[in-house]
Amino acid sequence: MLWDITCPTRPSRVPGVTMAGFGDRGITPPGLRLIPHPAVTLILVFGGTIVMEDASGRRRTGGFVAGLGFGEAFRAVRAEAFECLQIRLSPVVAHAVLGGASAELDGAAVTLDELWGREADRVSERLGALSTWEERFALADDWIAGRRASAAPLEPEVDRAWRRIAATRGGVRIEHLADELGWSRKRLWSRFQTRLGLPPKRAAKLVRFDHAVHGLVAGQDAAGVAADRGYADQSHLHRDVHEFTGLTPATVVDEPFLAVDDVAWGWPGPRSVAGSVTAARAAE
Repeated sequence: MLWDITCPTRPSRVPGVTMAGFGDRGITPPGLRLIPHPAVTLILVFGGTIVMEDASGRRRTGGFVAGLGFGEAFRAVRAEAFECLQIRLSPVVAHAVLGGASAELDGAAVTLDELWGREADRVSERLGALSTWEERFALADDWIAGRRASAAPLEPEVDRAWRRIAATRGGVRIEHLADELGWSRKRLWSRFQTRLGLPPKRAAKLVRFDHAVHGLVAGQDAAGVAADRGYADQSHLHRDVHEFTGLTPATVVDEPFLAVDDVAWGWPGPRSVAGSVTAARAAE
């Protein structure tokens, strides 16, 4: 069993925000791969050590934020006796919570100290001082809600564009989406990337990949996944999986972070994988 995982008993009051608590069991392997997904990831570390390495080879210790669709070379190179709270933000919410900084990450990561300075340390210290996960989830939710409430609103067209991409599992055609919004394709492309950090076509590709890879983890064969998720053929699916993860459809299903997604984030699928993952849900 790699981690103890604790989930909130109620959803965040901020739509587009999910969170889960992770506790190390002392057997987290080095070089752990993080799988890209269509959300901005915040990691708040309040116990032990997590050292991350990005595609450039730069290492960071402590809490960090990873941009939308971070690259396949982004890994945990060392994780020792850690406790952390992982928060996933939809790109629309991330734009508000991060003050627009998420659009500048370009699939990379920065430490929370770089982003928020002393505020990041204060939040981690407060999390560590609390005795239950429910208290930690409540604190994080209040913090996220407060940052969002004080942020300037995003253009409704960009918000609608993201919602359409997510609702269609990446299947909407971008030129049709621009017509729906009453924008030119060029304007949609520019505003979407400036605000959310990826061009709309890339965002749609990421959303489709996310649904496809979870279909594979759930046991669906590659041919069925390719057909159901709108890929031209299995080779098309293979190229996307390799582009986002560096792996093949056959090997990506064994990645630990995908194996726990049904527990931590509510994806349908097996409750455990080869006995390596268990969940400790918060008491109802």
